[in-house]
Amino acid sequence: MTKIKTIIFDFGDVFINLDKLGAMQNALNLFQLTALDSDMIKTNELYEIGKISTSEFVEFYKTNFSNIDETQLIDVWNSILKDFPIHRLEFLQNLAQQKKYKLILLSNTNHLHIDSVKATVPFFEDFKKCFDVFYLSQEIHFRKPNNDIFEFVLAENNLIANECLFVDDTKDNTDTASAMGFHVWNIDETKEDVVTLFETKKELF
Repeated sequence: MTKIKTIIFDFGDVFINLDKLGAMQNALNLFQLTALDSDMIKTNELYEIGKISTSEFVEFYKTNFSNIDETQLIDVWNSILKDFPIHRLEFLQNLAQQKKYKLILLSNTNHLHIDSVKATVPFFEDFKKCFDVFYLSQEIHFRKPNNDIFEFVLAENNLIANECLFVDDTKDNTDTASAMGFHVWNIDETKEDVVTLFETKKELF
């Protein structure tokens, strides 16, 4: 059996809880739409990989929806973010102290979300310190589930895919990783918790 040497974690709905459906409904209500159009989806993705700035992101929405103001937009955008249970931080800190595995964070996010997390999660810096490497999509200009983000992580850290476990709540992301040779845990945030990692995936350890 291949020995796991590196554990790569997603952030949202692995450590911090998210309200994806609620946030989407909030956005549709604000924009008075039934679905996001292709330009909105593209703009959101460009923002997520740091190809446009926060001001450009905000300006796109203010230009297309003149009835909303910046505060409304940012409040709705950040409404996806919920609580960060302290027991998950404690699990991660314990794992980091053991120094058995290289720990990597790999998150699709953006400047507004991270700024909000920094402002509302008092232990964010303690969380960040647990990782050997901390990758945010807007800083590395790649996003999941594209192959190139995983190729980047492997190359940057001189890793072998089948010596890595990738933990993510989004099946598209774990499907890509699995096809590339990673071991994966597509965590179901509605009934699973990352702190059970070594029980849930005991066959890997």
